[in-house]
Amino acid sequence: MSSAGAPSGAPVRPNLVLGICCLSLLVVGMDVTIVNVALPAIQRDLHASLSGLQWIVDMYTLIVASLLMLSGSMSDRFGRRRVFQIGLVLFTIGSLLCSLSHSIGQLIAARGLQGLGASMLNPVALSIIANVFREPKERARAVGVWGAMGGLAFALGPLLGGFLTQTVGWRSIFWINLPIGVAAIALAARFVPESKAAQARAFDPIGQAMIFLGLTTVTYAVIEGPRAGWQSPLIVGLFTVALLAAIFFLLYEPRRKQPLVDLRFFRSVPFSSSTLLAVLAFASFAGFLFLNALYLQQVRGFSAFQTGLCTLPLAVMITICAPLSGRLVGLYGTRPSLLISGLGLVLSPLLLTRLSGQTSLPLLLVAYALFGVGLGMVNPAITNNAVAGMPLSQAGVAAAIASTGRQVGAALGVAIAGTVVSASRKAGSPFAAATHPIWWGTTGCGAVVLLLAWISNTRWAKQSTDHVKALLEPAHESHSPDQG
Repeated sequence: MSSAGAPSGAPVRPNLVLGICCLSLLVVGMDVTIVNVALPAIQRDLHASLSGLQWIVDMYTLIVASLLMLSGSMSDRFGRRRVFQIGLVLFTIGSLLCSLSHSIGQLIAARGLQGLGASMLNPVALSIIANVFREPKERARAVGVWGAMGGLAFALGPLLGGFLTQTVGWRSIFWINLPIGVAAIALAARFVPESKAAQARAFDPIGQAMIFLGLTTVTYAVIEGPRAGWQSPLIVGLFTVALLAAIFFLLYEPRRKQPLVDLRFFRSVPFSSSTLLAVLAFASFAGFLFLNALYLQQVRGFSAFQTGLCTLPLAVMITICAPLSGRLVGLYGTRPSLLISGLGLVLSPLLLTRLSGQTSLPLLLVAYALFGVGLGMVNPAITNNAVAGMPLSQAGVAAAIASTGRQVGAALGVAIAGTVVSASRKAGSPFAAATHPIWWGTTGCGAVVLLLAWISNTRWAKQSTDHVKALLEPAHESHSPDQG
């Protein structure tokens, strides 16, 4: 790893750099829950359909999921500070354009620009932090602060989003990003040192294109299927394109010397389990947020601020459980965290399988708190399973794949939740009853988490990781230039 000093030539101040990086996490973290709380207000003002609301969320997550690994590669090659600043500029401009949107199409396009910027922020910021904190203990402390800021951002999102939506209007939820974004841009230019990888990974434009094509077409087909008809040429064609893109990707990637995704990673049972955990947990989470924001406001008649208050137990439990899970993983491995997570992710949606317009508020709050336990406990376990046993040189790529899995899950979760509810409502079910299939599906996801808690910690799983490590280390040490 090569690095340069601060732009001014002054000594690097690691804690200040950490604070600047945390600013990016603050705006990106808040953006998730702020937008969900504001969806009913956006729907009324822009006359959006349910599929339009799905696209407001999914355009953002699709772009982030598709470009996370490309952004990491670009930062290693062209400079982490440079890519970080570009991400901040794009995210800030995207936020401004979101606030100025006067149609659902404009808002969706602006959310895409936000997603493009966001893909260059969190993974690149973590690389910057790792570069300025060289001592393992200090780096661990910095990552802990980073994680705490993520929890704070999530906790602030529902309250701040609800308050702003109710008092000023939904456009103000995007204004909050502007001063923070501008401040982070200026501070990064002044204090964040530039750094690059000693040997950057080669670009994989074909693999990147296949990921984007596959994710976009399958998400579009799931969201628009109820409107266009599942057997229409458009929807059948989209699913076909997604399948062909996946097949081509699986055949093409092993032929590259430096693939975008080294498919040998998936021979490790813990790594494969981490990817599946990321997809399932965040599909459940995204669908949970999306449907409950609509339920609380459209069915129960709560204000946006009251909705934010109701989701506070979810945020608080995530904030408490994430660091607790990190300590448990360090002491006992991932099994205890995954067992607790699985229980939370089973019990929470199970309570909602009989959701109605008269469900008691205490029961809802218990369900939200249990879901917070489930999500808070699973996150450190996902990261640990992704990197455990991998060669140090491959740990960053492995973690990036797990992060991509989170975003893919979030995109699919909103797409599937909205589509199932839309189909049920067309069949005559009220909104609350229409969500029941999603809660049963989420309960099933929690059961899979419990199963993976056992599978990923068996002796067989450990042996599979040792085998993958032996495969990857010689390949990395050769440093062969990519010939495509």
